[in-house]
Amino acid sequence: MFMDAHSEVGYNWLPPLLEPIKLHYRTVTCPFIDVIDCDTFAFRAQDEGARGSFDWKFHYKRLPLLNNTGAEPFESPIMAGGYFAISKRWFDELGRYDDQLMIWGAEQYELSFKLWQCHGRMIDIPCSRIAHIYRCKYAPFEDPGIGNFLERNYKRVAETWMDEYKEYLYLRLPRLRNVDPGDLTKQRKVRQRLKCNGFDWFMKNVMFDQPKHYPLVEPPDVMSGRIKNKRTGRCIDVQNAGLQPELTTSQCKDYLKRQEFVLSWRSEIFQRLGENCLDSMNHGLRGTVHLFACHGGGGNQNWTYSLNTTMHLQMTASNLCLDTDNTGRLFLNTCHLVDSQQWFWS
Repeated sequence: MFMDAHSEVGYNWLPPLLEPIKLHYRTVTCPFIDVIDCDTFAFRAQDEGARGSFDWKFHYKRLPLLNNTGAEPFESPIMAGGYFAISKRWFDELGRYDDQLMIWGAEQYELSFKLWQCHGRMIDIPCSRIAHIYRCKYAPFEDPGIGNFLERNYKRVAETWMDEYKEYLYLRLPRLRNVDPGDLTKQRKVRQRLKCNGFDWFMKNVMFDQPKHYPLVEPPDVMSGRIKNKRTGRCIDVQNAGLQPELTTSQCKDYLKRQEFVLSWRSEIFQRLGENCLDSMNHGLRGTVHLFACHGGGGNQNWTYSLNTTMHLQMTASNLCLDTDNTGRLFLNTCHLVDSQQWFWS
């Protein structure tokens, strides 16, 4: 059983993880991961089920359930990585983790790809609940002084398991082409020894709806540039970029890259410099709009822009419009034809 240290298990969490492995040793099981609030230590459900996936920059993402399974286990293509159970026999046959992956990152893809491609399966178990406490503030690890280990990890996994599909990763991350992944002989022997399927098989049989949510080639953006408010003449801006980014408005400046935003084909508004989207945890009236990691699941990150009519930016989940005041705060409000709710993309 692999489990992050900063966790708290629910009642009777272990038996539901073990039973499927007992029935077939090539099954890997994952619990549902709940959230512990870092301020109050209160528990809440993250969601009630989604299948693990990734985008073509190797960010972990979620796919919708294929059916409403209730309490029944369901297959998932990609594990989150922090919590899973696996038989020692199967773990050994798979060659365990790639021991040349450094520090952290990409190990969940490496293990997920090979267990599926090499004739195993992975299921999520709704009856097993483990809660995870997340940091209140982002605290980056110190630089270990070994270069960009994450890109090296990505390259090792891509070159070993992804076949021609690695090109879609390199399309988004072209610098990976020049990264030295190190010796891959040991990992390729595992694939050969177990007579594993190719990545095309994985895409067509396990993650068959991935291209619908994360296309191999991205459709063009809808809008991009600075977002200027009609009333204040100020642009949406990001303060404390990289630590705990906060949305505000400030004087529009062409040279400020942090003021550049994109309205994507999937109706997300994200900062071009990063991977964060406009979101609102409290998407009710006067709810603050902030930046949150783009998840690709719509919901509070789904926006429409009325270019030729009201110039509103409207959150589809609440039907409320983006508004601002003289302090620069961004919030949701009932939609009206007022200057503070009219936004221009430059």
